[in-house]
Amino acid sequence: MTVPALTFSDDQAEAFDQVTDMLRAAGVDLDDGLVLPAKEGRPRVMALVGKAGSGKTLLLAELYKALEAAGVETVSGDYEGRRRKDRRTLAILAPTNKAASVLRMQGVPATTIHRILYTPVYDPEYERLAEWLVGTGEAPEIEGLTEAALARAKASYEGHKSIPAALAAAGLRGSDFITGWKRREEPLDIGFVDEASMLDDRQFEDLQEIFPNLLLFGDPAQLAPVNQSGQMVFDGLKDSQKMELHRIHRQEADNPILDLAHALADPQLGFEDFERLVEDTARNDDRVVWGQRVEVDLMARSPVLVWRNATRIRLINAFRTVHDAPETELLPGEPLICDGIELPLKHRKKRLDLEARGLIKGAQVIYLGPGRKPGFSRLHVMGAEDPRVSAASIVKIEKPEEEEPFIPFAARMGATFLHGAAVTIHKAQGSQWDTVQVFAPDLYAAARMGRVEAGQPLWKRLAYVAITRAQERLIWVVRNRLARPTGPLVTDDLPSPTAPLELKSEDVE
Repeated sequence: MTVPALTFSDDQAEAFDQVTDMLRAAGVDLDDGLVLPAKEGRPRVMALVGKAGSGKTLLLAELYKALEAAGVETVSGDYEGRRRKDRRTLAILAPTNKAASVLRMQGVPATTIHRILYTPVYDPEYERLAEWLVGTGEAPEIEGLTEAALARAKASYEGHKSIPAALAAAGLRGSDFITGWKRREEPLDIGFVDEASMLDDRQFEDLQEIFPNLLLFGDPAQLAPVNQSGQMVFDGLKDSQKMELHRIHRQEADNPILDLAHALADPQLGFEDFERLVEDTARNDDRVVWGQRVEVDLMARSPVLVWRNATRIRLINAFRTVHDAPETELLPGEPLICDGIELPLKHRKKRLDLEARGLIKGAQVIYLGPGRKPGFSRLHVMGAEDPRVSAASIVKIEKPEEEEPFIPFAARMGATFLHGAAVTIHKAQGSQWDTVQVFAPDLYAAARMGRVEAGQPLWKRLAYVAITRAQERLIWVVRNRLARPTGPLVTDDLPSPTAPLELKSEDVE
């Protein structure tokens, strides 16, 4: 076979070959670069599983490159070309904006699962522009768009493979070229799903309806979705449908964060033993920190990871208190977590607009300030390709020992938000940050309770997920203390859009 440029380990090479066999049976031959029209047949589902650092993402990226070189068309979720009989398609999906953005940073054109379930309806004039950008049409002549604007759009698309970003570079707004959204009516072809441990049964069923050829990439050591009774969707597959990676590939140099995560697999390791291991590692490597307090400056962009909701609420209120945030309003720069969209059925299009722009449940958002209408907020959606959005908002600030949350302001309907300075470890799955703070007293409480999930002590699963959210630096916080902020909250660290993008959802009242 034609081996990719890098050197695979034995288990990666074996997994690559097994996926190649699966694709060959579907009419896509990576050995010979031969792509045949899709045929009706039995759906194919495979799972590639492995712990953090085992090379799952690297293998996904190499498979994407091989499929692209063979002529398979990648559908990114923001634009899909006209359907042809001989066309073969690939979509690379992740459950969250943050997880999709991690893949995009590595050159893989990933999108969220939601964006692939719904497709944009383009204004016909700008659809010709999109076809030109993806290479299936000639350069259009559009009134008001200069050659220089078209050149900016082309350069943007070549760099980011995003149609909305390219059109924004030409000076267009989202409402200029997307007239609505519709549920996907026809299936696609090949689907790669990263962070598949986060999928629930309903999402898995939806994906199987769309993709006759589905490959799941997941970590069996993570936490199963809360409604799955400790089971992940790939647990139900046959052994012949699953491949496991074992060797650690993330860095050639030692990675102390991964070493700690993998140490949790030792069945003899107790919580106190693990904390001694963390403390010893922190003495020898500054990528691990034995923290005596929560660093409040980090909470604005990287939430503290906790197990208990009561801890989350206490830390959020402490964060707001040290920043002198008034109860009746939010400060620009405060972090939020999207908790869903509350809109009646007659506003289905508005809901799709918001969700397509990244306001899906669990999305991390930064508050930028009030919108033009009462109850509206200007927001920056972390990890979204077009991050700036203005939407009707319902913000809930939970209070310690109070049953009902305090709502500083709210529209009658729209996107709902909880504060995001601290989040539960369950909600953090699928996200990564450069620096992560883990609130160790919560994990000690889980260890004292002796709870077990899927045959593993719960505290170990929580610790594994929390630790592996850290890309560069892990802070293991051992005291219930909060540092003072070194300055006020800011928003100038967030990237600005090339052109102001607006949503018609501002019409919702």
